[in-house]
Amino acid sequence: MIRRTFRVLSAVAATALLAAGCASADGSAAPAALEKHDLTIAAVPAADSAGVYIAQQDGLFAAQGLHVTIVPAISSATVIQQQLAGKYDITSGNYVSYIEADAVDHDGLKIIAAGSIVQPRCQELMIAAGSSIKTVSELKGKRIGVNVKGGIGSLLIDALLQGSQISPSQVNFVAVDFPDMATALKQHRIDAAFMPEPFATNAEQSMGAQPVADLDQGAVQALPISGYVATQTWLRKYPKTAAAFRRALIAAQRIADSDPKAIEKAMVTYSKVSLAAAAVMAAPAFPLDTDSVLIQRIADLMQQYKMLQQPYNVNQMIG
Repeated sequence: MIRRTFRVLSAVAATALLAAGCASADGSAAPAALEKHDLTIAAVPAADSAGVYIAQQDGLFAAQGLHVTIVPAISSATVIQQQLAGKYDITSGNYVSYIEADAVDHDGLKIIAAGSIVQPRCQELMIAAGSSIKTVSELKGKRIGVNVKGGIGSLLIDALLQGSQISPSQVNFVAVDFPDMATALKQHRIDAAFMPEPFATNAEQSMGAQPVADLDQGAVQALPISGYVATQTWLRKYPKTAAAFRRALIAAQRIADSDPKAIEKAMVTYSKVSLAAAAVMAAPAFPLDTDSVLIQRIADLMQQYKMLQQPYNVNQMIG
């Protein structure tokens, strides 16, 4: 089954953009002008993070004078405190966890670049081969695996359940890391699993898992999923470094939207899935701009589904 979605943007434009950035008139893009050259970035190893992986593998960070180390993360929720403590310069993960953390503690988290927007079949709820579950309505009372409770998976599934007149309180969410999700399904430790790509296709090919629902529907259709975040303190200290990161990332986002082979290579290298799975998986959209109107949808939905207790204005998080 061919799952990949294709887009038409020019990879040549990415190279041109990067070259233009390196030669800016005020010299701010020149590597020598950066306040910091060595960056540690934590990223969830899903297709949503393809931009940062492509920037690394295609030398776009290096072209900006950045030496980047990328470490895997379970979720943005699991790295926020470490980022605040200075362990990570930038993190890539789901907006829900960042908004949740900032709304509660006002930690000064800033979205410095957009990561992904959900597209058909790139965020799915999967069941094991031979499962008795055939429809969303049969999920009542079942165990659903998510990489972290209260993250984007919970929001997408809450919307799915409520669209079928099921309260989220009528299912049991179980925390399982994405790389372990297929095994948890196979061993019947969970009844259904939240899987972004490439994990969904990998589970389908390796153990016959099947989607019970595409999560790109209803109230959350075309919802922004992930972004790249730094702390306000870090941005104030390293503004030119942040600008260099953005330039490289935007060039990589253009490539991700036009070159499926670049995404395949990134997923095999960083998500550790098979080339066969990476070659046919669906991919999200990779936006070039951080659109506060789109991201505000997430905060509003979080309040609607009781993940936030009061309104939250995402403009305070846009770096």
